[in-house]
Amino acid sequence: MPSIISIIGTQNSGKTTLVEKLVAELTARGRRVATMKHAAHGATIDQPGKDSWRHIKSGSRATIVSSPEQMVLIKPAAADAGPEGLAQYLGEEYDIIIAEGFKQGKGPKIEVHRREIGPPLSDIKGLIAIATDEPLDRDIRQFSLDDIKGMVDLIEEDFIDDGEDRLSLYINDGKVSLKEFPRGIITNLLLAIAGSLSGVGKLKSLALFLRKKG
Repeated sequence: MPSIISIIGTQNSGKTTLVEKLVAELTARGRRVATMKHAAHGATIDQPGKDSWRHIKSGSRATIVSSPEQMVLIKPAAADAGPEGLAQYLGEEYDIIIAEGFKQGKGPKIEVHRREIGPPLSDIKGLIAIATDEPLDRDIRQFSLDDIKGMVDLIEEDFIDDGEDRLSLYINDGKVSLKEFPRGIITNLLLAIAGSLSGVGKLKSLALFLRKKG
């Protein structure tokens, strides 16, 4: 799974603006970027009365709304999933995922701070940097709000790995941490299986899904 960097901050601090700028800079550098956003409690993504809403209400476990330009996956959530859980629905073809919100998530975070909005957030786990419009007396790396290139340099250096094959394993909808030995065994086994199939061609990615009967 690609690394996930969460952009956090108080309301109206400029999270969406920073996400836009980071995505633009990463894309300009040839990176494949995906994003996700944490909506406030009670926010409605699928509006009552729409066809997709009627699909879900009738019992569908998930629905995709598709147009010639885009598609949207709507899947009811039993709980407020963290970014790591949601990332499996995005797939593996991205170099980095930029998430807006999810301040309680486990992964690395960049906080957006503006002096007029109030003090920085406190007790945030995984904070790697603060984008701020004033110097702060904090033992954490700080960037000006306009230093997009500096923040993207940090993301590329510490959270994008161009040198390794990527393998992700999900069991019962939870990501399983794989050490080097089992990772190598699974990778070699999958490559051997794919290589034995006719008409496959050059292998760039492989997705496998298993659901046990009963």
